[in-house]
Amino acid sequence: MPQTLAQKIIARAAGRETVRPGEVVTARVDLAMIHDSGGPRRVEPILRELGVGLFDPAKVVLISDHFVPGDTEEGARILALTRDWAREKGVAFHDGEGICHVVLPERGHLRPGMFVVGGDSHSPTGGAFGAYMFGIGATEMAGVLATGEIWIRVPETILIEWTGTLSPGVMAKDIMLALCGRLGMDGGRYQAVEYTGSAIAALDMQERMTLSNMAAELGAQTGLIAPDEVTAAHVTAAGGDPGDWQGLRSDPDATLVEHHRFDAATLAPQVAAPHSPANAMPVTEAPETAIDIAYIGACTGAKYTDLKAAADILRERKLAPGVTLAVAPASRRDQDRAAAEGIMGVFEGAGARILPTACGICAGYGADRLAPGTTCLSSTARNFRGRMGDPSARVWLASPMTVAASAIAGRIADPREFLGQAA
Repeated sequence: MPQTLAQKIIARAAGRETVRPGEVVTARVDLAMIHDSGGPRRVEPILRELGVGLFDPAKVVLISDHFVPGDTEEGARILALTRDWAREKGVAFHDGEGICHVVLPERGHLRPGMFVVGGDSHSPTGGAFGAYMFGIGATEMAGVLATGEIWIRVPETILIEWTGTLSPGVMAKDIMLALCGRLGMDGGRYQAVEYTGSAIAALDMQERMTLSNMAAELGAQTGLIAPDEVTAAHVTAAGGDPGDWQGLRSDPDATLVEHHRFDAATLAPQVAAPHSPANAMPVTEAPETAIDIAYIGACTGAKYTDLKAAADILRERKLAPGVTLAVAPASRRDQDRAAAEGIMGVFEGAGARILPTACGICAGYGADRLAPGTTCLSSTARNFRGRMGDPSARVWLASPMTVAASAIAGRIADPREFLGQAA
């Protein structure tokens, strides 16, 4: 029976040759990822009540990112608990190295064909590596940590195909905002979204991660990209083993519930108005909007590729009067690489504030939360009311390039204006 990529991965995890959409199967988990916010402090009381330990400490990865740097009493307490738990359980622990969705593949934990659960809603990021990865809550995670298994209803697959070539000034974030605007935040129907096409194949791994990450904003369970040579090379460079990835792709005649086709060459930079990613529009159609804060941060918008793209706009330019540019790199490794290449120096030269390498205000933590009445243009995935600070703050979403351009202009601006490519 022809199988989609999602079906192939789930079938292997369930010990089956094939599975059908709608079937409920029990799958063995190859890896479970938890972080300081939803991890030990949430799951350990449940495990203790059940009187059980971890099914396999070697298959659990713990990452601290939400309460880093622990500069509040609550944050310090939660980080101390997290560190104690990591030592006690003997799990892989990455402490303050960056945001979990970036650190996990960066440290070689992901490879094509894995079946992975994460204790965070943006866990679909792992789909960029050809892994079936999705987010679950603390109660389900406790069950996984105890048994190594989880039930799953085999999803249907929604294929999203992008052909052609992205224009200068257009990034993967623009693809996702356009999809949120076109399909809505329930367009994924909690099924498996698979991205394909020549435009997707041309993206580097970190841009692909943005697509899979924001499958969550489409309402999908996961966002898959079939592995290729780019995937294999990236996994190998991270110290992982890509394994036998060549057969991990949807069969040509596999059944799809939807197939959407788009031309990347026609896509303009996008922005999404408060308070939903679905409020997306081409930047050329956005109303004249002055901004107070430009924020380049989060797993969606502050990886090395994102930082480099923003710096290309900012180089030898200064911020508009009255605008604050805050930059929170997604991982320490990406920040170190950006520093070595002079990228962080570009931000500093433009007058940016460099924030800790962590989830920060994207997750609503820290002293830099948005103040009442603030207008912010952000490279994050979500702009829900109150998520990044005071409920009266207005958050627009955009790519890192558009955020950088707007920081210079003092208003929402088209990055192509700064690349000689204005429409």
